[in-house]
Amino acid sequence: MTFTANPRRTRLALAELAPDVFTPAPTAAGPAAHRPPSSRDARAWVAEIAELTQPDEIVWCDGSAAEKQRLIDEMVAAGTLLKLADEKRPNSYLARSDPSDVARVESRTFICSEREDDAGPTNNWRDPAAMRVELDEVFSGSMRGRTLYVVPFSMGPVGGPISQVGIEITDSPYVVVSMHVMTRVDARVMDLIDAGQQWVPAVHSVGAPLVDGNGTRHDDVAWPCNEDKYIVHYPETREIWSYGSGSGGNALLGKKCFALRIASAMGRDEGWLAEHMLLIRVTSPEQRQYHLAAAFPSACGKTNLAMLRPTVPGWKVETIGDDIVWMRPGPDGSLRAINPEAGFFGVAPGTGVETNPTAIETLTHDVIFTNVALTDDGDVWWEGLTPEPPAHLIDWRGDDWTPADGAAGRPAAHPNSRFTVAAQQCPTIADVWEDPAGVPVDAIVFGGRRASNVPLVAQATSWDHGVFLGATISSERTAAAEGAVGELRRDPFAMLPFCGYNMADHWGHWLEVGAGLSSERRPKIFGVNWFRKDADGRFIWPGFGENSRVVKWIAEQIDRSRGVRTDSGAVTSPVGLLPAPGALDLDGLDVSEADLAALFDVPRDAWLAETDLTEEFFARFGDRLPAAMTAQLERLRGRLA
Repeated sequence: MTFTANPRRTRLALAELAPDVFTPAPTAAGPAAHRPPSSRDARAWVAEIAELTQPDEIVWCDGSAAEKQRLIDEMVAAGTLLKLADEKRPNSYLARSDPSDVARVESRTFICSEREDDAGPTNNWRDPAAMRVELDEVFSGSMRGRTLYVVPFSMGPVGGPISQVGIEITDSPYVVVSMHVMTRVDARVMDLIDAGQQWVPAVHSVGAPLVDGNGTRHDDVAWPCNEDKYIVHYPETREIWSYGSGSGGNALLGKKCFALRIASAMGRDEGWLAEHMLLIRVTSPEQRQYHLAAAFPSACGKTNLAMLRPTVPGWKVETIGDDIVWMRPGPDGSLRAINPEAGFFGVAPGTGVETNPTAIETLTHDVIFTNVALTDDGDVWWEGLTPEPPAHLIDWRGDDWTPADGAAGRPAAHPNSRFTVAAQQCPTIADVWEDPAGVPVDAIVFGGRRASNVPLVAQATSWDHGVFLGATISSERTAAAEGAVGELRRDPFAMLPFCGYNMADHWGHWLEVGAGLSSERRPKIFGVNWFRKDADGRFIWPGFGENSRVVKWIAEQIDRSRGVRTDSGAVTSPVGLLPAPGALDLDGLDVSEADLAALFDVPRDAWLAETDLTEEFFARFGDRLPAAMTAQLERLRGRLA
C-alpha cells in the first residue's frame, strides 16, 4: 500500500492490498496492532484494522479544503448535516445526533494499564488482555458497507518540538471533518511517521455496519451509533480504541483521548505535562507580557477567562488555547507551553453576547454546530445566546419548540450541545498561538466553584503548595440530582475524567517537573474562585470581564518576584498569599468594604473541617500519595490552628 498526498482522495479496494500486508508476521512483542507505536508499521496496521472491520473501501485523508468540503456535501446529501442560511451563518452546518449519543460516557471509558494500581482509584480499569478479546468481538465486521477513513494528524504544529502525531481510523465522515477543524490533518504527518517518529494509533467505529453477517445490506441513518459503547486507552502501547459513539470526545480521538489521557501518560514517562488547561497571553499597559495556564472544572468560567475582555484600562488578554495545554521544560529552565489543538470544541448553552462576546464573534462563519436549535430563518439558537428565545424553533431533536416548552423544562438545545470552529477565527487569538516552540508559562491558575471558604484569589507559597492547591480543586454540588447540596465534588487539576494514570502519581509528576525548573523561571501558582456568595445566596464578585482585576494582580505578583516592582502586594493567610489592602485594582467597581472582606475571609472552623475531607480524599490513594501532599495538609492545619 502506498500513501498519496494528492488533493484528491485515494480509494483502495481491499482486494488491492497485498496479502502479506493483511497478516504481518508476529514478533516477540506480539501482533502488530498490539506493539508499541515506534515498532509498528503504519500501513500494515491500517491493513490489519481493515481486515478486522471489513469496510467496503479505504480512503487516505490528506487534510485538504477540497476533501473537507466533499465530505460535508456528502453528509448534507445524507441528512447528517443541515446547511444553515449563508446570509445568517456562512459556510456553517447543523448536526443532530441520536438522542442516545450526546455526551461523554465516563462509565464506559477505560484505562487498560498493565497493572490496576497504575490506573488508580479514579479511573475505570479493565484487564488489557481481556479487553482486547472483547474489542476484537465488537469491531469484527463493524465497518461492513462503510468507508474506512485513515486520518493522519498532528497535535500541535506539524514537526514542532512539543507536538505529537497520530493516525485515527474511523468510519464516520462527521469525525473526519471535525478532525480537520480540531487537529492538523496533514499528509506531512506520514512523512514523520515513515521517518520513525512515535505515533499514537486510534481506532474508531460507530458500530453500525450497513451489511450484516449474511450479506444483507441495510439503509443508513443520519446519525449511526450503537447502544454498546467503549472508549478504551492502553497507556503502555499508546493505543486508543473507541466503539459505538459518534459524539464529541468519544469519537474525535485527538481530543480528550489522545491530548489528555494518552498524552498525560506519555508526559509522565518523558518528563512533560499534558493538562486540561486554557492558555492566554496578558499584556500590561507597559507592554510587559505574561503567559498564564489555568485549570477549571466545567461550569467554572474557563472559556470566559480564555477569551477575557479586560475592564481594566490598558490591559489586554489574547487567546492561545481554551481547553488543553502541553508543557515541556525548556533548555533555559522555563516551562514552555503549546495549545495542541487547532480548533475550539465548546459547549454552546450559556455562551452569549453578555457572557462571552469573543466566542460569539468567533462563531459568525464556518462552524459545525451539534444539537443546538434551528431558527425559522435558518440560523441557530441555544439557551443563553440571547436574553429571550425566539417565538418558534426546531429543537435539537428536530421537533417544534416554543418558549412554553422551555418554561416546562424542555430545552431547545441539548445542555451539552457544541460548536466546532477553527481557533484562527477567534478575534483575540494571539500571534504566537501556533509557535512550535511554545510560550514560557509565567503563572498557573487553579479554580473551582465555591460558594464559601475559598478566597477570590490566593498565591501559593511554593511549588509544592501550588501542587497541593491543584490536587484539592473542588466545587460544591448545586443540585440534589448530583448528590447532597453543598457536598464537595473533587476534581484535582480539573483532570479527574482525563488523567490516563494514577492521580497520585500525577501529583508526584508535577512535583518532579517543578523541581527540575529554574527557580527564577518556575511559574508562580495561584488559586481563584469567582463564585463566593453571601448569606443571601448573592454572588459577591461580579465576574466576567472584571476577572481581569485578579489577572492584573497575578501579573503584578510575577513582577514583584522578578524585582520589577518593589511594593508589597500581598499579605499572608493560612491558605496562601492574599492581596494586600489596596493591591487589588477596584477603581470604578462597586464592591463594598463588607463584600471585599467576605471575598477574602478564611473561616477557621470551616477550613479545619475541610482538611478532614481532604484527608479522606487523599486516603483513597494509599501509599501512592506523595509525602509532600501529606506534609502540605499538615502545614495547612498548623496555620489554621
